[in-house]
Parts: sequence; structure tokens; C-alpha cells
Amino acid sequence: MTGKVRFHALTVAEVRRETSDAASVAFAVPPELREAFRFIPGQYLTLRRVFDGEEVRRSYSICAGLDDGELRVGIKRVPGGRFSTWIAESLKPGDTLEASPPEGRFGLAPDPAAAPRTVLGIACGSGVTPILSIARSLLAREPRSRVVLLYGNRGASGIMFREALEDLKDRHLARLTVVHVLSGEKHELAALHGRLDRGRVSSLVSGLVRPGEIVAAFLCGPSGMAEAATEALVSLGVTPERIHVERFTPAGGVAAPATAHRPGAAAPADARPVAMLEVVSEGVTRTVPVLPDETVLEAGLRAGLGLPWSCRGGMCCTCRAKVTGGEVAMDVNYSLQPWETEAGFVLTCQSRPKTPTVAVDYDAA
Repeated sequence: MTGKVRFHALTVAEVRRETSDAASVAFAVPPELREAFRFIPGQYLTLRRVFDGEEVRRSYSICAGLDDGELRVGIKRVPGGRFSTWIAESLKPGDTLEASPPEGRFGLAPDPAAAPRTVLGIACGSGVTPILSIARSLLAREPRSRVVLLYGNRGASGIMFREALEDLKDRHLARLTVVHVLSGEKHELAALHGRLDRGRVSSLVSGLVRPGEIVAAFLCGPSGMAEAATEALVSLGVTPERIHVERFTPAGGVAAPATAHRPGAAAPADARPVAMLEVVSEGVTRTVPVLPDETVLEAGLRAGLGLPWSCRGGMCCTCRAKVTGGEVAMDVNYSLQPWETEAGFVLTCQSRPKTPTVAVDYDAA
């Protein structure tokens, strides 16, 4: 998505408890917004709320299938997390919550005319949320395709969407395989006890499906799991372009920067700019100073520009822009493709000026 992220007030239709620390939230989408909130299975919504004068945004994956007739996201409570704690303790049906239209490149659009295909999902914890949306949609719309899911959790009580997965399995008995791997509870089969590390993923996948038949593999989980699973799949012969990764924590386990923002926050009186930034967004060009230790995105937000952002951890790609002048250095990149970086695109939440002047274009395709 380019340009300013547009938010709409949606009414909460249902808050459903999924586990002791996770819930799903369904929204009532009015007719005039149904097209805007049409989604590709695997995408997410960015929710926005102001806490004590600070704007906080969080991205939550859609768990509904295309034919479920609802827009629903899965949310796991994070210790100390303002947004997820507020949802767990205070959000109720009838409340309104601001949401932006679906975003994200982690997904798969079903094609009823496609040849039979096998899709692999590997998830830990709440990482199953987008994969559930993919599985529901694919099984419903591609009657000859198959889904294999490896799902890791600490214990059985923490399995998100357990009933939904069991129901899906009952309806597509021959085409859906779900294997639960628990790290905190012993199982009579040693292969199902432990973490989804490289060895376990390699062993389970090779026993469930011929790697050459995997058309797409979707990996979603915490730091370390995706890297280990990717190594396992590549070692089995699955080509990298068929492996799609979404993380809900950055690699290395470093927490993403706080996604709080005070619009138009004043710069310190004694702050000296380290660069001048020219920003193109929605056809308008503005020039703002970049202060020490600021990213391109932070400089724009401090100046009151309505720039697009969501996770601010380098994972969602919402803040993508093209560098058209000067140079920047990206701290991390978990979402841009190689062709994009070669073409000059950057994640502005992770980009810091390397030259006295920098120009970025959020409108570039």
C-alpha cells in the first residue's frame, strides 16, 4: 500500500475467547466498506487507538476464510502490551475500533481452476492465525488441493483455534493434515514433543508429503522458528521462492520499537538536524529536518505528516518508500524482496540518512 493509511471506525460484532490468553474479534463491515475490506487469505488488519494521548497501532492477522461471511482477527495477549491487554479486558460487542483495510504480502488467493496443489503451513502459537485463513479458503475453493499444517505450542490448552481446526479437519478429512507438536507436554511419539526446530521439521515434513509437491510453504511464528524451518525445507529440496515467511517478533528476539506516536510532537529546542528530508506522499512534497537518531519515518511523523506505518519493526512493509535522492541505511529488513531493495525501496521505519539530504517517495509503485 502506498500513501496515507486510511482508517475506518468498525463496530465490534463479537469477541470470542479462544484460549486463556487469546481471543478473536469479529467486525461488522457496513456495505459501503465491504470492497475496501475485501482480503486475501493471510493478510492482516492494522488497528488504531489512542492511549493517554499516544496513538498506538497494532497489526493482527485475519483468521476468517473467504466464505465465512465475516471479518475476524486473532489476538494473543502480550504481557505488558497495552493494546492486547485492553482488548482482553475491556473490548466488547458494540464498541467501535479504528481499522485500516487489509494489508500484507503473506497470503494465497485460491483459484478454483488451478491444478491440484499441496500447501504447507508451519506455525507456532498465534502464528497459526493467517495460516488458518489460508487453509479455510483453499480447502473451500480448491476441491482437489491439500493442506498440511505443523503447529507448535507449549501445551494443549494454549492451542489457538483448536475447535476451528478440528471442525475443518472433519469437513476435509482427506485433504487436511494437522500435526500438533507440544514443547511443554510429553507425547508417546517423541517426534511430537519438543520445538519445531530444523531436525523435527525435516523429519515431519518428509514423512507427511513429498517435498517436490509443495507448491507453497507458509511459515509464521516467533524468532528462530522461521529460520530453522526454512533451512529444513531448503535441505529437503523446496526452492526458496516457494517459502513465505511472516514473523510476529523480529529475528534475534529483539522487541520491535514502541508503536506509539504523538502527532506533531515538538522537537527539542537545542536539537540540530543531521539531514534534510524531502518527502513525497499523496502527491504532496514536504521538506522536514531529521534529528539525531531519528529514522525517516520518525522525522516525518514528528513534522505532522500523515505517513503510512504499522509495526515499526521492519516486518509489515506498510512504511515502504523509494529513495529518489541521497542515501539511507536500513537497520533491519524482514519484508522487502531483493528486487525492491535493488530498485531503491526501503522501510522508512528502519532507515536513517547517510547523506546531508535525502528524498523519499511513498507514492512510488
